[in-house]
Amino acid sequence: MATATAANKAQKVEKAYVYTWEGADKHGKRIKGESRAASLALVRADLRRQGINPLKVKKKASSVFSTKKKITPGDIAIFSRQLSTMMEAGVPLVQAFDIVGRGHNNPSMQDLILAIKADVEGGTALAEALSKHPLYFDDLFCNLVRAGEAAGVLENLLDKIATYKEKTESIKGKIKKALFYPAAVIIVAIVVTALIMIFVIPQFESLFSSFGGDLPAFTKLVVAISKWMSSYWWLLLIGIIGAIYAFAFAYKRSRKMRQSLDKLLLQVPVIGVIIHKATIARFSRTLATMFAAGVPLVEALESVAGATGNIIYSDAVMRMREDVATGQSLQLTMKQQQLFPHMVIQMVAIGEESGSLDHMLSKVADFFEEEVDNAVDALSSLMEPFIMVVIGTLVGSLVVAMYLPIFKMASVV
Repeated sequence: MATATAANKAQKVEKAYVYTWEGADKHGKRIKGESRAASLALVRADLRRQGINPLKVKKKASSVFSTKKKITPGDIAIFSRQLSTMMEAGVPLVQAFDIVGRGHNNPSMQDLILAIKADVEGGTALAEALSKHPLYFDDLFCNLVRAGEAAGVLENLLDKIATYKEKTESIKGKIKKALFYPAAVIIVAIVVTALIMIFVIPQFESLFSSFGGDLPAFTKLVVAISKWMSSYWWLLLIGIIGAIYAFAFAYKRSRKMRQSLDKLLLQVPVIGVIIHKATIARFSRTLATMFAAGVPLVEALESVAGATGNIIYSDAVMRMREDVATGQSLQLTMKQQQLFPHMVIQMVAIGEESGSLDHMLSKVADFFEEEVDNAVDALSSLMEPFIMVVIGTLVGSLVVAMYLPIFKMASVV
């Protein structure tokens, strides 16, 4: 038993490499190709099984500058969709893993899939094999796969997981897209303003000093800021970087800070509305997916809490889980949290009474996902004039500060 365990551990950490080979087929025709395996011997054995006589096999040299791509949620969604499609077509699970893994464009994803395949080949359940990679497969994913394995409908559950991942990432992508443009423009405007303050304003200041006379108060203020930035720009840069790092460090480790920040974001005009709707959409979509998979409501709520993306809602869902465990209805516990709109609560109540809770929650998710789309479009339209005001204020203030002395000298003349 100990020997078998050690062998399994060795198999789990076995790394796959890319090998290039040349060989001859059954008709003596020379062919070339690439194979991915843990060792050269395995490549030769695999080629012989295919009726190819391996003549040259060598490990493919990796470029010094090559870096592995990061595994994204989109990769996980595509993997789920492909695996589901192959299982529905009757392809055995291990063979499906092999086909999906070897055909993936991302080497990191290939390694991940083939590592899971090795575990499944060794007799490990798919849910357990996935749970060994929590960075890519969270509790929600593993619980749904476990439910699919138990009910014998794994391919249907994988299809639902793919749909869930795609819709969730779509919402995140739209919100990021709406915020990226204004943030990028404002950052560029601040950088340009800083460069003007450090390199351009001092030239004007030396010019004004040669004319003699007192400068207007506003111009003196801008010149003073320019002198400070010219002397201590490095200190300002270190301070900004340090503040960002300290904020990120504290946010990850302080639950109280995350609660305060998430609560504040929910109260911000326009943005808070989008976060509310996006969170409710994720809550509804996740709970609908898990409930449709046959996961018990109490267990499903625990996974849903982590998928909401907002600690205020996450804490509320965990309180709902405790109340549901004591026998209360879901719609009553949602009403007590005072976070969910009346429409959502009523849809859940109808779903509980009619026995179609997953269907009603899916309808709620569809509605709020569309609401998020509309809100993001409105935010994009609202941010454009705001950006113009910010840029106009920054640049206009500097222009006015530099022209005030000129106007003053002109009036004296």
